[in-house]
Amino acid sequence: MEHRLVKLARSSDLPTADAYVPGHGDPSWSATHYALDLTYDLAGNRLQGQAVIDATAEEEIERVVLDLAHLDVSKVSIDGRAPAKYATRQGRLVVTLRDALPAGATFRLLVKYDGRPKPVDDKHLGDAGWEELEDGVIVAGQPHGAPTWFPCNDRPSDKATYEIVVRTHPDYTVVSNGRLCSKQRRGSTVSWSYEQDEPMATYLATVQIGRYELRELACPVPMTAAVPADAGSGFEAAFGRQAEMMTTFVELFGPYPFGSYAVVVTADDLEIPLESQSLSTFGRNFLTDDWDCVRLVAHELAHQWFGNAVTLGSWRDIWLHEGFACYSEWLWSEASGGESAETWARRHHERLAELEQDLVLSDPGPELMFDDRVYKRGALTLHAVRLTVGDDAFFSLLRAWVAEHRGGSVSTAELIAFAARHTDADLGALFDAWLNETALPDLPDAS
Repeated sequence: MEHRLVKLARSSDLPTADAYVPGHGDPSWSATHYALDLTYDLAGNRLQGQAVIDATAEEEIERVVLDLAHLDVSKVSIDGRAPAKYATRQGRLVVTLRDALPAGATFRLLVKYDGRPKPVDDKHLGDAGWEELEDGVIVAGQPHGAPTWFPCNDRPSDKATYEIVVRTHPDYTVVSNGRLCSKQRRGSTVSWSYEQDEPMATYLATVQIGRYELRELACPVPMTAAVPADAGSGFEAAFGRQAEMMTTFVELFGPYPFGSYAVVVTADDLEIPLESQSLSTFGRNFLTDDWDCVRLVAHELAHQWFGNAVTLGSWRDIWLHEGFACYSEWLWSEASGGESAETWARRHHERLAELEQDLVLSDPGPELMFDDRVYKRGALTLHAVRLTVGDDAFFSLLRAWVAEHRGGSVSTAELIAFAARHTDADLGALFDAWLNETALPDLPDAS
């Protein structure tokens, strides 16, 4: 007999995996694979979904807590059996097991759900998630938007492989993470099937739907662009050197960590580009050759190494993503005949010195985690390391960091220890000043 859906009397006992994003994530279990089967009606903004989640208990558990926002659950099963009960409240789905599972036990969770998806909002983090465009959909997952379209263990340290199938109107193109395995017409819909074989954090999962043309781009790595039919010459202006960027970053950071890369350009303007694993999303307003647009093309590409392949385990370490991606903008400028990273670093150091000195880079707090000072001070930290150890040791360090931690989760402490093992320099005082003090340190002299 199907168990009825009950409402939780309270939610104060529900887990929070990361203090920066309260009410998300359950450390007591980990997902290993998500198989998502979705049908989306654009006209009515109606999503029907089935998620099959393969998982492992990290400790003895009597319940499984998932994150799922604004959507209704119609069925839950554990290893093919109905649970003792399940309940939803305040963006969580709590599944009570019939029998406790010991630490290390594996299980398969099935959830059927539907509803009208919409973003979640937070006073510090802003809104994120599944969002209707004028004619299509974008999904901005960072940092708390994944539960708006599938039930998940929404913590950045929980990385899994994915299968994502989306059925929708045949006039629309669907772009998601990983490689496109099939595209099939079935009645009044087209089914798009993607596979992401490399581990991925929940916030990096995405679906982009629009009236796009798919273009295959010449590049050493398989690269696709999904663009409006009337994109015109602006696409070439913004993305014309993206293949060169890829070649440059492969030389600096090591092999591209995924099987392919995709760029989506929406017909709408977007305030900022959207990061996701193996693809990036830009608004039409970024289709120019202005440096402020081109640098973001480099920024999002660099995230594939720093953020997607090597992912923070805790949001307090966001500089490990944004500082590296920001520094990559300067590296591309240097490699492409523009101003050197040294010039950019000195310029931004002067600008930061004029701002309030109240940010601790290693723990900025949720209200400042996406502050531009995190990006620029993080980049300056890397430049300080480069000036201290020299180019050969610095880029060897970056390549080794990615190679050793690809597919995993990392912390600032791990980077500091890693740098100590892979360079001959004593970097302890440098990292302490840049990461743990509010006062902005001086940059070392350039050699």
